[in-house]
Amino acid sequence: MKNEQTAGRLIAIGDIHGHALALRGLLSTIQPSHEDVIVTLGDYVNRGPDSKGVIDCLLELSEQSHLIPILGNHDEMLLDARKNRYAYDRFMFSGGDRTILSYGSTSIEAIPESHWAFLKSCRDSHVTESFAFTHANFCRCTPFAHQLSSILRWTGIDELEICSHASGKIAIVGHSAGEDIRDFETCVCIDTGCGFGGLLTAYEPATRKRWQVTESGDIVA
Repeated sequence: MKNEQTAGRLIAIGDIHGHALALRGLLSTIQPSHEDVIVTLGDYVNRGPDSKGVIDCLLELSEQSHLIPILGNHDEMLLDARKNRYAYDRFMFSGGDRTILSYGSTSIEAIPESHWAFLKSCRDSHVTESFAFTHANFCRCTPFAHQLSSILRWTGIDELEICSHASGKIAIVGHSAGEDIRDFETCVCIDTGCGFGGLLTAYEPATRKRWQVTESGDIVA
């Protein structure tokens, strides 16, 4: 992955949920450069038809720009599914069957080591001078480096009072699907329902510019 010290754009991408066509269509619209920092907010797998294609695309993106992938709760479930039968059953119940089928198999062992390595490399959060990126949420009094995974990946914006973080940073999150971007000033949720028939969104917090595509990758004007 490229050096984080860059003069390019800082762009976040919301929950992808196995929709590789949407991701490729969005990236074609954004046209990321080697100077850009792209923060993906997690949930790369489950629900959609091509989780394999999503991770393949992200691995390609990591060679084209500075990719900072954050771990989502569905990605965490996939990592845990390798550990024991209970975690595997939970993953399958949450849409994991479509993820495994995207690898042309019914066995989790079909997932290549390069994809496991990608998932293991995903971060809990990413923090800049002005912004903080997490998959789902944050606790206002806890430094981002010490947040609980249950809040970072599993607690939706409707499950905690929306407030400003003690650091004053604006949080950019996903996880809680909605019809459009929800800007609460101190927190912006950019999960716009990809995986539920909605849109995949990219968002540049410094300028509030947005790019959106349908699940099939068509640009939304």
